[in-house]
Amino acid sequence: MSRRNKAKAKAAAFNPAEVVEIVKSNPYIHRLIEDAHLRDSIATAMDSSRSAYGRLANGRTPAKLMEDKKLQRDLQVAFSAARDATTALVEAPKKKARKGLTFGRVVIVATVGTGVAMVASEGLRSKVLDTLFGAEEEFEYTPPANTTPAPPSSPVSAA
Repeated sequence: MSRRNKAKAKAAAFNPAEVVEIVKSNPYIHRLIEDAHLRDSIATAMDSSRSAYGRLANGRTPAKLMEDKKLQRDLQVAFSAARDATTALVEAPKKKARKGLTFGRVVIVATVGTGVAMVASEGLRSKVLDTLFGAEEEFEYTPPANTTPAPPSSPVSAA
């Protein structure tokens, strides 16, 4: 078997199930598949790099290359797109903001609503206090019927 045939045999060593397993286990490939902005950044970097390489391979002198504004623009676009792609790969994907009521929001709204209801309603306040601490004994004060003071008693002498 020639070297070329051996190289082709080694290159085709992965079966489809292994490729799927590699894709699932590698977070970078998974991110590349899911993130359209990342793919666009990589494509822009590749296109700008290809254009800049074409201008470099034109055969101009180095002095002329330093004055080439299109080359500078292509390099700048390629570097900024590569930087965007790198930061997108390194950073974790941003979580989408959850709309609607979450558990924490429900608890906060319920707490604030309960507090406002307690302040506004005396009947509710008394029911809550009775539930927490037991019902208060109701009593009404009635003063004694005899409102005149009793005369002071004289000391009785024992003889």
